[in-house]
Amino acid sequence: MKNTHLLGLILLVMVALTSCQKDWRNEILPGKKLFVSAAPRGYFTKDALQAAAVKSGYGVFAPLAKYDVDFYKIVYYTTFKGKQIQVSGLLGIPQGVPTAPSLLSAQHGTMFRYADAPSNFPLTFTGFELFASAGYITLIPDFIGYGVSQNTVHPYYDQQSSGLTVTDMIKAVKYYLQDQNKPASNRLFLVGYSEGGYVTMAAQKEIETTPAHQLKVTAAAEGAGGYDLNVILNTLADTSYYAAPSFLTLLIKGYNATYNWNRPYSDFFQQPYASQIPSLLDGTKGREQIDAALTTSPAGLFNPVFYAGLNNPTQELALKLFLAGNSFLTWAPRSPTRLFHGTADEAVFFKSSVTTYARFKALGAPDVEFYPISNGTHATSIAPMMLLTLPWIQSLDH
Repeated sequence: MKNTHLLGLILLVMVALTSCQKDWRNEILPGKKLFVSAAPRGYFTKDALQAAAVKSGYGVFAPLAKYDVDFYKIVYYTTFKGKQIQVSGLLGIPQGVPTAPSLLSAQHGTMFRYADAPSNFPLTFTGFELFASAGYITLIPDFIGYGVSQNTVHPYYDQQSSGLTVTDMIKAVKYYLQDQNKPASNRLFLVGYSEGGYVTMAAQKEIETTPAHQLKVTAAAEGAGGYDLNVILNTLADTSYYAAPSFLTLLIKGYNATYNWNRPYSDFFQQPYASQIPSLLDGTKGREQIDAALTTSPAGLFNPVFYAGLNNPTQELALKLFLAGNSFLTWAPRSPTRLFHGTADEAVFFKSSVTTYARFKALGAPDVEFYPISNGTHATSIAPMMLLTLPWIQSLDH
């Protein structure tokens, strides 16, 4: 009887999961129908970009800047929950490159402040702008929930919308470049770190599994992403310390809104945190401020019933199935792929990349490599990754 009850419960949740997780793409639109506008963000010399890199703490990358760059705020359409919505991002076009430059889409890490959206450049600086000065037509999507779409709750770690947001910007930008007679090669590189690593993988999967996009990934570099969300969940359920409680609040907020659960925060979090989360995630505060207002103890942060449910196979099934559905469990990349992750990452657990890499190899990925960054934390591993990634990309850019 217990097994019958459990099976019935799982089937009910899977029906709910399928109805929420259905393919949001009504049709695959060409870039011409996705592109909305391109607004100049300014012309910046390589010296100015080098200075911005040093000022922002990216001085190690300053020597990569070799070309002046024209920047634009791009507004385009993507599909979210079955509807066309406008989203935005930053486009950098290098000047004086001797041959037609290749496209590189760079996906940023977890973001909390609306002001940090890449399209707010030059008021904000992600560091990825330096790829443009290194000679690549560089796209930096804001993601849904930032830039012109900041009134929409960010679908944090939702695979399909993450992949579509990047893919649709690539197509919109390719149309814009053709319309403006700006030369570009057919090569396409994808790069991302933290949430951006996950979003990059989602975009790679979207492009590789949907030929109608008419895109081909030349190579992808993905760092410190939560590709295996069940591994992260299981680790959280069995640890007394977690350094990034802000990530957990953003995940619950995103899933609660994206999948129309509409549950009160008190279902998930203890007081006083449940009451504070709406103001903590109002787009004006950064990760450090949010983390300082929370607790690093999962048992102290989560509602006791919810926290116990994480370890109970019959409870919180919707959350667990959505996490599984948004993980990369049955797909492996066909294009050259490099994974990077710090072995001491305290925010996105190293094991997520370990299990993902092993799964890719088991599924026959033809060209995937994993680079563990010894003793690297979430903050310190991005520099080693990027210093390895650019030469690799350059070796394939011909």
